Order: sequence, then C-alpha cells, then structure tokens
Amino acid sequence: MINKNRNKNGSMDLKAKIGTVIGPGAVFDGNFETPESVRVDGTINGNCTCKELLIVGVEGKINGDIHSQNVIISGKVEGDIMASGKLELLSTGKLVGNITARSLVVDEDACFDGRCTMTTSASLDTSVSIPDKNKDKDKDKEKSRQNDFSMDSDNKKKY
Repeated sequence: MINKNRNKNGSMDLKAKIGTVIGPGAVFDGNFETPESVRVDGTINGNCTCKELLIVGVEGKINGDIHSQNVIISGKVEGDIMASGKLELLSTGKLVGNITARSLVVDEDACFDGRCTMTTSASLDTSVSIPDKNKDKDKDKEKSRQNDFSMDSDNKKKY
C-alpha cells in the first residue's frame, strides 16, 4: 500500500490532539512553550518549545527556533529546528534555518534554505554534562606512569 501513513492533505497522520491554536491574525511575541500539540495559523515572534507535535499552517509564521518531537510546516519558519522525531516540510512550506532531526520529509515545491543534520533521537539530548575533573587527573597519572615505563633503550631504565 503506497502512502499508507499519509492523510488526504499529504501530511503525517499522527492522530494528535491539538491542545493550543494560535489562530489566523493572532500575533504572539515572546518565547512559547507547551507540553501538548500546537497549531500555528498566526504569527509567533520568539522561540517555540513543544513536547509533542507542532503544526505551522499555510498562513502560519514563526520567527524563532523550534524544539519539538514532530514538526509539520505548511507556512513560513525563520529559525533553526530541532525535532527528536519527524520533520515534514510540505509543498507550501518555506524554511530558512538549520534542521536537526531524526527523520525528514521534503515535498516537491517546498522551499528550504539551510543545513540539515540527521541524527538519532539519543543524540538530540540537550542536557548538559559536567566533566569529572578527577577522571582527567586519573588519565594524566596513567599517562605519566606509561611514560616512565616506556623509556628508550639508551636510558636503560628498568622497573
């Protein structure tokens, strides 16, 4: 069966419940964060963080970075996108910015100006890790010990 995961509009059939809608003509200034799916048919001037699905409708526009599990773009986005799941750029969509995603679909006639990095979902983890200083000291001690044992034959140092 061809296109079994697509609906009649050609986009992903994710069966997502839309919890928030930014309607046509509405303008949201500032960073936007939601734990549920959102549909943008208006304008957001700021970064968007969405835990599930973010849909940018044909009349929708986002001027800022997007962090979401899945993203469908039919409108305009100017900013970088990090999708831990699937990013779909439909034929009416325009994206100016870089993409980091696990899966990418770009329809014919879509516009994309930027770089794309395909990753696994594990590599999209944005948590900060603090280096263990003791680990580096242990490595330095080990290197020093190895240097002591690897003297050349001219020095004839034995242990």
